[in-house]
Amino acid sequence: MLDLLLPPACLACRAPGELLCRGCRGGLPWLPPARCERCGLPTPCGARCPAGEAAFERSWAPVAYDGTARALIHALKLRALTAAADLMAAQIAAGAPAELLAAGTLVPVPGNPRRRRARGFDPAEAIARALRRRTALPMRPVLRSAAAGPAQAGAARAQRLRRPAIAVARQLRGRVILVDDVHTTGATLDACARALKDAGTGPVVAVTYARTLE
Repeated sequence: MLDLLLPPACLACRAPGELLCRGCRGGLPWLPPARCERCGLPTPCGARCPAGEAAFERSWAPVAYDGTARALIHALKLRALTAAADLMAAQIAAGAPAELLAAGTLVPVPGNPRRRRARGFDPAEAIARALRRRTALPMRPVLRSAAAGPAQAGAARAQRLRRPAIAVARQLRGRVILVDDVHTTGATLDACARALKDAGTGPVVAVTYARTLE
C-alpha cells in the first residue's frame, strides 16, 4: 500500500521506478581491483603512498567519490534517505576482498555531533549497521568525537588533513574494521585507528563506500 501511495524513486537522480535506476547503476564509478592496499588509490604508490605512517593497515572502497556514488552519499547525508546506507553496504559486501570482512568488529567513524543531532542518525553508523546485517559481524559504536568541530564536507584539504580528536568510549579487543562513507585524506581514519590502538585493540583496517581520487 505504501508503494502505491509513494512509489519508489531513484535515490541518486529521483526518477520514479527503482531505488537505483538503470542509468545511475551504469554510472557507478567502480574502482579497479588492482590498487594500493594501503591507501586504496588505483595507483601503485610504493614508498610515496599518501597513507604514510597511518595507524590503519589497509583501506578499501568499491567506488570513487564521483557521479552516482556522490549522489548516493548526498542522499544519505543531506536528504536523510537511510535506504542509501543499505545500498552502499550491499555494494561493499559484494565487492570487498573476502579476507577484509572475514573477521573483526565493525566500528563506525563518529560524525560531527551537531550534524548527528540535526539528522537524528549518523551516516557511518547507518552504513555499519547495514553491513552488520549482511556480514553477521558484530558492530560496536565505541568512538566519539571529542570536539564538535566543523564538518569535513566542503572543507579545504589543509583543514581535512588536521587529525580530529577522537575518544574511545569502551575498550575493544581483536581486529577492528573502521566504517565510513568517504575516504578523503585519511586523517579521520588515522585518528580513529590511533585512538583504538591506544586503547588496546588489535589491527585496524578501514572500509568506506567511496574514495576520493585527489
